[in-house]
Amino acid sequence: MAIKKYNPTSPGRRHMTGQTFEEITRTKPEKSLVKSLTRKAGRNSYGRITVRHRGGGHARRYRVIDFKRNKLDIPARVDSIEYDPNRSARIALLIYADGEKRYIVAPVGLKVGDSVISSRTEAEITVGNALPLERIPPGTTIHNVELYPGRGGQMVRAAGASARLMAKEGDYVTLRLPSGELRLVRRTCMATIGQVGNEEHANVKLGKAGRKRWKGWRPAVRGSAMSPRDHPHGGGEGRSPIGMPGPKSPWGWRTLGRKTRHNKDTEKYIVRRRQSGSDRRR
Repeated sequence: MAIKKYNPTSPGRRHMTGQTFEEITRTKPEKSLVKSLTRKAGRNSYGRITVRHRGGGHARRYRVIDFKRNKLDIPARVDSIEYDPNRSARIALLIYADGEKRYIVAPVGLKVGDSVISSRTEAEITVGNALPLERIPPGTTIHNVELYPGRGGQMVRAAGASARLMAKEGDYVTLRLPSGELRLVRRTCMATIGQVGNEEHANVKLGKAGRKRWKGWRPAVRGSAMSPRDHPHGGGEGRSPIGMPGPKSPWGWRTLGRKTRHNKDTEKYIVRRRQSGSDRRR
């Protein structure tokens, strides 16, 4: 997939880039695998905004994705590669030998007409096949990795993402995640071979604020442009520094480097933490 540039017919077009969509082979989704999607605009069940800067955006319909890959030992043919507005990756429509249709996240190199299979015993180590981690050789690039057996892939699903199986020991395998973190995962968890497709996604420049609004993102205002009652960085005459040792969130929490992970139950599975921005600066 390639990145295209636009002629600078307006200021918004000058630095805008987009995708060519040359890998897309079908423009309308499979009706049986589409559901309605209600937007929440960042509001909770009480109607109060709990996530700022959300709202608006183009209407979407949800494509039901098979993250579990639990249709075992039945070969499937790739019928089409499609666009999914709900994720950065492309999706592939599979038609199984018994006629059932399912969507999966499309990896790099998967083409229309290819055959893929999901198995808990034996399958070729080729792009798109799904196996338990214990059946995948060390050094293999994988994606759509389960954290708990049978729950479905929860990690490494974004465009261009991939993990690498580093080692096997006992009931666990060691994975190197896209963040650089080394993490233990149960060897019975399923994973899909290959790297998630649409790897050029990160290189797209939106070019104008309106394109961000189409995606459902509302504007964000700098704290330093607010009043003191609205943000800890606010107030002062003209352009003022924040007036404190470090930056804070609108609610007064220390930010930019503050640890936000508090799940003690899974601390034991992390072999080496990912490197944060503050760690890199040291």
